[in-house]
Amino acid sequence: MNMAPTSGFEEDVGSQTTHHVMYPESAIDLDNTTSLLLIPFKTLDLQWITSALTTGSIKHTYIPVQSRIKANKNRVLIYSPTFFKYVYDAWLESHGRYPSTGFLSLLFAIHICDKVNVYGFGADQYGNWHHYWEENHQGGAFRHTGVHDADYEYNVTLLLAEKHKIKIFKGF
Repeated sequence: MNMAPTSGFEEDVGSQTTHHVMYPESAIDLDNTTSLLLIPFKTLDLQWITSALTTGSIKHTYIPVQSRIKANKNRVLIYSPTFFKYVYDAWLESHGRYPSTGFLSLLFAIHICDKVNVYGFGADQYGNWHHYWEENHQGGAFRHTGVHDADYEYNVTLLLAEKHKIKIFKGF
């Protein structure tokens, strides 16, 4: 998801990418076999995906974004805003301002897949959330922003693992 690489991190995140979840500000190029799952956080995100796969006319949302991306146009999916709200209301019980991309991805997976193995996701041994590919000396900052309720998301994730709905592989 987002700008997360798999190459070089296979031990932590596995080696097969079937879906890559992103929004404009986290967009990367994809290979021809990977499905792009766009999470639209705002209406402009829907306009951006069309632009990014055709003319490249949208270059800025609230920050500069890639105007064009490589992706298989036949493998583009849009995360339903209704499902987004369902995740926030039913699974997070309105904790945080909105769910993280990771949590939205996880809930997407458990709803469409028979088996969900989770790599490179969750808090480290200190309870800090961070991106596995970054040296993040401020990992606890994610918790303090209030944008996502990382502790609540983590507890739901642990509950899903405890109920054998997902299997978590920790690489750290």
